[in-house]
Order: sequence, then C-alpha cells, then structure tokens
Amino acid sequence: MDLENNDLNQKIYLDFNATTPLDKQVIDSITKAFSENWSNPSSQYVAGKQAKSEINKSRQLIAEMINANSPRDILFVSGGTEANNLVFYSVFKHYKNLVKENNELKVKPHFIISNVEHDSVKLVAENYEKDNLAEISYANVNSHGTVEVNDIIGLIRPNTILISIMLANNETGVIQPLKELTLELKKLGIQSSNSTRAVPLYVHTDAAQAIGKIKVDVEDLQVDYLTIVGHKFYGPKIGALYARNFLAQNIDNLKKAPICNLFYGAGQENGLRPGTENTPMIVGLGKAAELVTKNLEQYSSHMKEIRDYLEEKLIENFGAENLSFNGKSNKSTRLPNTCNVSFIQSQEFKGYVVLGRCKYLEASTGSCCHSGEFKASKILLAMNIDKSIASNALRLSIGRETSKNDIDLVIQDLKDTLNLI
Repeated sequence: MDLENNDLNQKIYLDFNATTPLDKQVIDSITKAFSENWSNPSSQYVAGKQAKSEINKSRQLIAEMINANSPRDILFVSGGTEANNLVFYSVFKHYKNLVKENNELKVKPHFIISNVEHDSVKLVAENYEKDNLAEISYANVNSHGTVEVNDIIGLIRPNTILISIMLANNETGVIQPLKELTLELKKLGIQSSNSTRAVPLYVHTDAAQAIGKIKVDVEDLQVDYLTIVGHKFYGPKIGALYARNFLAQNIDNLKKAPICNLFYGAGQENGLRPGTENTPMIVGLGKAAELVTKNLEQYSSHMKEIRDYLEEKLIENFGAENLSFNGKSNKSTRLPNTCNVSFIQSQEFKGYVVLGRCKYLEASTGSCCHSGEFKASKILLAMNIDKSIASNALRLSIGRETSKNDIDLVIQDLKDTLNLI
C-alpha cells in the first residue's frame, strides 16, 4: 500500500482494550436521558419515578447481559477501580465480623490473586498486606499466560476469604480458567453454600476486558463477584458490580456475597453506594449492555476475523521467524480482538520507540518509560518471556468497526517505521 497520498491526520486506532468510543445508540440514549430523565430518582413525583424506572431498566439489561439471576445483584459504581476496591473492602469487613464471633480465627484474612492482575486489584491487595491488615498469596501464570487451578487450590488456607482472578488479560487477551476453578472448588466442597469452613470463600473476577468480546455468564462461571466496566464495551465511563445474592435475606443454602459501605450518605443503591444516581450514564451503560446481549456473536466474529487477518499480514510481511505472538498458544485461549506481538529481529524495535515513530497507528505497549527509565511489560515477564522480547511488544486490539483496509494501512506504516529505525 502506498502511504504517500494518505492524510497524515488519519489515524488507525488499535487500542480498544484501553477504551472504546461510545456507540451511537448509547450516545442517543444518554442524550435523551439528559433531557428527559434529569429529575432526582429518589423523588416521589412523576419525573423522579420515571428516572428511577430508567435506572431499574438498565439494571435489568446488565443482569441479562451476564445472566444474573436477579437485577438486584447489580450495584452501580463509578468504574472498575471502585468495584474492585469494594470487593476487597467488603470481604475484609466480613472477615473482621467473623473474628468477633469466633476467637479461634486468625486475626488477618488471606487473599489470593494472580501475578498478572490489573493494578486496581494488585495494588489494593498489596496495600492491605502493607498495612498489616491481610495476607496475600500470588498464583503465578505459566508460559502460556494462564493460572494453574491446582496451584490456586494449593494456596488456600483456613483464613482464605477471597480469590480474585481476572477473566481475561488486558495485554495478551489470555482467558483464565475461572469456570474450571469454581468447579474444582465446589467439587472439594470449599465454595458451596453448605461448606463446613469457618471462613466462607468468595471468588471474584474482573471481567472488564471480556465483556463485549466473549460470552460472560455468572451462572456458568459460578463467581460470587464480577466487575463490569462500561467504557470497555462502547459504554460510558462508569461501571457496575455483580455480587451474588447480596441483598438476599438469610435463606438456607443461599450463599450471599457481602457488600459493605465504602461511603456513607443517603439511601441510594439500598444504602450501599450512596449519592444521587448519575441517571444518564446508567442509562447509557444499560444500552451498551443491551447491544452486547443482542449482537455479541456478530461483534466477536468480526473482531476475530480482523485480528486473524492482522496476524496473517504480519507474518506475510515480516516473517514468522522475526515475530513473537505473546500469549498465542494452543494451550490457551485469547480474546478474539487481541494481538500482542514483538518484532524480535532487533533490540532497536522497542515497543514505545516503534509507536512513537508510526504515522498512523495508535496502539499501546505494556511497557512503561518514566524519567528516562524503560521497563518491560510486567505481564509478559510474569509469563517468563525474555526481557528482550517483552521490551519490543505492541498490544494491538481490534474494535467493532476495524476493517481490513485499516490493517493494510497499519502494516505499511509498521514496515516504513521499522525501516527508519
């Protein structure tokens, strides 16, 4: 492809794992809510009740998207970071209440996370440990990027109250074996509602990267908590948390995932997330969820077609021997839109250098460069990928409207850029 006649202002965005634009239908729903549903949802007059009705409709749509048994299991929050913090805080508080009732329990709870979690999980857990409030164990991923279920089982202690494993990795797209984990936990009688453990064990997954790309079903996964992030699936920058039966009364054989207040105020979200609801953004989140429910198969198949075309063209133009597709393996499954690739023929092809010189491609790396110090991706290093390969990695993530023409332009842009380095 000849790039000489291309507009230099034209950009090809391949960073959809970072954030997505608002879908046109989502924009329309938000705009309508701004003009028609601006009233306080807690008010008892007609306009307030209409706003409340729209919030409840969105709650139902989100529940349907993840196959939750009840919309009452959905709690609206500001985003994924708040949702993840809320999960850790809730189980921490719950453990403290258990200690008051049973003085034989260890003073501190125990959390298990993987070594490739997003910072909104990793740093939360680490800070509980740093403040001497909790113990942490890390389940290391293998060279394919997945955790081993047996390794996690082996880390469980009598005071383990939470296992938090992301559903899909944001850099490699590798999908974690959550269903296999919960099946094994139930088989061992550890996670079930009739477990004899003094400390209940809850499983949380941050599904931010998975929703809108693959089917996410809380009944299939059998998780207790699941984090939902709107801006990852063409919705607004708010989020929601699924917490299994968190509003249920004490009914026999019904496991209830606790939710404890991070904030205190009025009675919104059953008093658990107070503050006047952001009705237009909640409506937009509901519309984005509705679109996923209706069109997931179409979205997923298109992304996979374009991602596979991208990888074919990379091999065709640069040679398989000069590339490393990080996370791509017959022993792991990836999101349909994600390609993590390193150009390995030269150490000069560091990811941030390549992206900094591309004219058209907008993408990201998992590496960072602060104050002149370059650091390779922690995720790739955790997979025991050589530092020289990890340093050269690019994360290319496909969107719903990415075309083969876009990919052709990106390939030529990369060829021109590497020739100049």
